[in-house]
Amino acid sequence: MQGKVILTGAAGLVGQNLTILLRELGYRELVAIDKQKNNLALLARLHPDVRTVLADLAEAGDWQQEFAGASAVVMLHAQIGGLEPQAFVRNNVTATQRVLDAVQRYGVPWVVHVSSSVVNSLADDDYTRTKRQQEADFVASGVAGCILRPTLMYGWFDPKHFGWLARFMERVPVFPIPGHGRYMRQPLYNRDFCRAIEWCLRERPRGAVYDLVGQDRIDYVDIIRTIRHVKGLRTPIVHLPRPVFAALLRAYGLFTRQPPFTAAQLKALTAGDDFRGVDMRSTFGFEPTPVAAGLRETFTDPVYAQYAVERT
Repeated sequence: MQGKVILTGAAGLVGQNLTILLRELGYRELVAIDKQKNNLALLARLHPDVRTVLADLAEAGDWQQEFAGASAVVMLHAQIGGLEPQAFVRNNVTATQRVLDAVQRYGVPWVVHVSSSVVNSLADDDYTRTKRQQEADFVASGVAGCILRPTLMYGWFDPKHFGWLARFMERVPVFPIPGHGRYMRQPLYNRDFCRAIEWCLRERPRGAVYDLVGQDRIDYVDIIRTIRHVKGLRTPIVHLPRPVFAALLRAYGLFTRQPPFTAAQLKALTAGDDFRGVDMRSTFGFEPTPVAAGLRETFTDPVYAQYAVERT
């Protein structure tokens, strides 16, 4: 049974990819809610038959009435980057409380909460702290649902992370890497993550918590080299001492309120996290996508490779 499915934070990286997948699988009644006007307009242009609602989830409003008659909600909204601590509280904590209120008011029977692997991370920053609070609030609400905790994701529509790095590589004469670059990553292909979300919508494993980790353990510098190869670039890679790289990030932050890579993220990159996740083959019934294949599809797809959502 599909019914009406509401996606909060629908116009971001995961939401755009999830909408594509759900439409491919025959979901016909989707409601996409987001506060980013241009990103929501992009979703509406790509999927004119999807109902889109422009709304700030941190504020009460008519958007809450959309939950009436819904069969499921996928909570995707999140503040991931930025320099203002209050933005993380507003968009990760306050907005979640509003959504949970609407779920309870209208008796929505199932919720998939997209958390993050950072709740188990060694990092301690605004994003990590508010995502931990967001997940705790979801559990405390008692609503029927499950939790998915993805690691770093990449894929179509990516405005930062690998997407930004790829666009940056196209523009600069050399590509800087902090230190030796041997920082192990476990990137998760967004299409794989969306497949797991759709499985949860169908199977409804109440109370389950799934840590989703990319199947490949690959160093940051090798990710950069793979991106360069997939895009057919020849940009030289230059290793900079970490203090120098951090100083450049701080300087860059003076000129923009939303740097693509912050000093806190540099610290998280080098923290040494080693995540353990579920076996996606046996749990969700699909074969995970290798990083090289995922990056190739991300940057060469004839339809979706051209798009990147705006950062919020």
